[in-house]
Amino acid sequence: MYQSLESFSKSWVFKRNDPKVEPEDLQKIRLLSEQRAEQIWRDYISSEHLHPDHFSDYDWLKKPDLLISKVSWEKAWDGEDMSLPGELAEHFSAWGEDTTVFFCCHNELVFELPWGVFKRSWKAFLFLDNGPILVGKKKKQAAQFHSNGLANLLLRTG
Repeated sequence: MYQSLESFSKSWVFKRNDPKVEPEDLQKIRLLSEQRAEQIWRDYISSEHLHPDHFSDYDWLKKPDLLISKVSWEKAWDGEDMSLPGELAEHFSAWGEDTTVFFCCHNELVFELPWGVFKRSWKAFLFLDNGPILVGKKKKQAAQFHSNGLANLLLRTG
């Protein structure tokens, strides 16, 4: 179900001093096995497309009626404050600290962690900003992060 975080070629993003991921948080960041990642991707993201670059208008992430707003994350990411930007925090305010979240980069690269850990370590995850999607287990709120510094705040279907 899980594989070693060390097997991830960019595991350095979690070991930097800036942004710092605390050791107790690092232990809670789990890299899913490719098989489990494919299942989460299929169930939560897309059964048709394997990577965010390939989404079509048929994927729920591209449906205009599911887009709540677009917000900037880049200025906060560059700043000293480690807090999740206000609009993002507000969008996910119904989530508890222990809510299981999935940070989905593509069909074979998905991380599982508690929401509280993501809030504290979000800057490390956004080194991987090529369209990843954040979803919560059994939750409707979602966000897709883009390399242009914007995130789409979404409500997931199904």
